[in-house]
Amino acid sequence: MSLAAEREKIKWSFNPPSAPHFGGLWEAGVKTFKTHLRRTVSDQVLSIEEFTTVLAQVEAVLNSRPFCPMSTDPADLEVLSPGHFLTMEPLVSVPTQDVTPLPMNRLSRWQLVQRIHQDFWKRWHQEYLHTLQQRPKWWTSVNPLGVGALVLLKDANMPPLRWRRGRVEALHPGSDGVPRVATVRVADGTITRSLVKLCPLPMGPAPQATD
Repeated sequence: MSLAAEREKIKWSFNPPSAPHFGGLWEAGVKTFKTHLRRTVSDQVLSIEEFTTVLAQVEAVLNSRPFCPMSTDPADLEVLSPGHFLTMEPLVSVPTQDVTPLPMNRLSRWQLVQRIHQDFWKRWHQEYLHTLQQRPKWWTSVNPLGVGALVLLKDANMPPLRWRRGRVEALHPGSDGVPRVATVRVADGTITRSLVKLCPLPMGPAPQATD
């Protein structure tokens, strides 16, 4: 490992002992993972095999999050995710029945594992998209979206590991001149959405601030 790191000019940075806050972004991700996993598993007693399966599914969810556009081609809606660095391709999951509406006492053991997986996805997916829309001080007008930007669309019906993506084709300002609606090209056509339903990629273009 040391020889490979030296050959590739990789430098390792380690946190001081008992100081997880030095981890910053990745420690925040660990905290989110623990919080939602605790809430979704709750008081359910899982076997080793079931718990290992849940952890593998949760790992795939976290590693499916989009980072940035895969290319500069305006027609390309593909995004780069942590999964690409692990498998050299986007992570996928086998389609399964949505078991979240079913009562817990009617679920088989496998359905219980799927229920935890789906609950975790819905909670974490919603929170992650919300963090992408966080703004600075309220008196600063921020427009992180421009024509041609690749965005994520809020869609509560998306199954695990599926992120609805689109590219902004036009912005429609209101009477005050501030854009609040956008025309977005998605994989199956063109739609119109409020900007509150669109989320910029975490490593996309820098937000444009106006006074």
